[in-house]
Amino acid sequence: MGLMRYLCEAAWLGGTDVARDVLVTVEGDRIGAVEAGARMPRTGVALSGLTLPGFANVHSHAFHRALRGRTERPGSFWTWRDEMYEVAAALDPGSYQRLARAAYAEMVLAGFTVVGEFHYLHHGAGGRPYEDPNAMGSAILSAAGDAGIRMTLLDACYLERAPGQAVAGVQERFSDGSAASWASRAGALAQVVEGRRGARIGAGVHSLRAVPPPAVEAVASWAAERRAPLHVHVSEQPAENDEVAAAYGASPTALLASVGALGPRTTAVHATHLGAADIDAMGACGTTVCMCPTTERFLADGIGPARALADEGCPLVLGTDCHAIVDPFEEMRALELDERLVSRRRGRFAAGTLLEAASSAGYEALGWPEGGRLAPGALADLVTVDLGSVRLAGAGLDHVLERVVFAATAADVHHVVAGGRAVVEGGRHLLVGDVPAQLASAIGALEAPAASAKPLR
Repeated sequence: MGLMRYLCEAAWLGGTDVARDVLVTVEGDRIGAVEAGARMPRTGVALSGLTLPGFANVHSHAFHRALRGRTERPGSFWTWRDEMYEVAAALDPGSYQRLARAAYAEMVLAGFTVVGEFHYLHHGAGGRPYEDPNAMGSAILSAAGDAGIRMTLLDACYLERAPGQAVAGVQERFSDGSAASWASRAGALAQVVEGRRGARIGAGVHSLRAVPPPAVEAVASWAAERRAPLHVHVSEQPAENDEVAAAYGASPTALLASVGALGPRTTAVHATHLGAADIDAMGACGTTVCMCPTTERFLADGIGPARALADEGCPLVLGTDCHAIVDPFEEMRALELDERLVSRRRGRFAAGTLLEAASSAGYEALGWPEGGRLAPGALADLVTVDLGSVRLAGAGLDHVLERVVFAATAADVHHVVAGGRAVVEGGRHLLVGDVPAQLASAIGALEAPAASAKPLR
């Protein structure tokens, strides 16, 4: 890729700064220069609307996309999980690649340009490794490349069904048996990732419910040696807290702190049910918290203490998790609107703060600190929103950040540049083509769940 110039009708340059006629010069996959008040160059692309940095989907389980609309019946997180396991049991590397490719293309259409895939579906039926032990990881890496989205593959360790209980049923596909075996396989996958443009590696701990503290410490050490991100599901459900406390006499957050697994490279996912000491511990060491508001309401998890965590020093980022909705604007405004429900006060997070959570802070949490900004040297990931849609039409650029954050939807994204190349134009994905048809095909092939799927508690 050579030199490209984009003249943006308007662009968000951080904070509350929206500038007109912004010329973004792209050299390869980086932004070379940003100039406000510019004129259209002789050769260049005009972007009408508001141009933003690409969005980061910090927490994704790609295969959950197959569940949309299939689980809408009375129940709980745990009954939903049984249905999720049915889909997990039905997948193989080929079907997973097709499903993930379409799911990632949907993300790109919504304005996401990097995804953190929290990957724990590692092995074949009964936990038997594929001939290539990382066949499933390689499948989703290829899917992301095909869809034109950056990926941090967060390879997750999963060892127990609950503290002290061996995995069973479909969970056998998740487990490597020990932290040492996980590290060996993940190390081989890291070498695969290093050879792929637009991909990086990170580590995951499924939860303190599924990984005992000594193994958490081993995974955290593996990540630290590589200066890679470490992501952990934390306190999504009260039952998780209760089981962990009964087994270890402490909260998940306290256990993470005790083995040195908190800190600036760690992201705690959900963090819905925290005590004051947990919030203090995370804030004291600058642990990032990824909230997934549309998933947390979809699964009846609850509303996490976002404002309290931010006040204590935790960067906040966002993810779509189970993909009940794939829309960065919905995640952004839900962070603020959920806080309003809890506090009965408005204005808990400014529009610019929410945009930072969805862009630069999210890129940082996924190990791409050079992304999520419209600035020289940053990754050339740009998203342009149509300000003339029925949702956003209004008084020019007055209060445009507030209008976009609180009224836009994914359908308003009409142009996406990722790594310096256009991947969406006019709301059409240039690399994948008919995304709805591909989603329908990939999901339709999974409609008959594998007979081996068994409900677990």
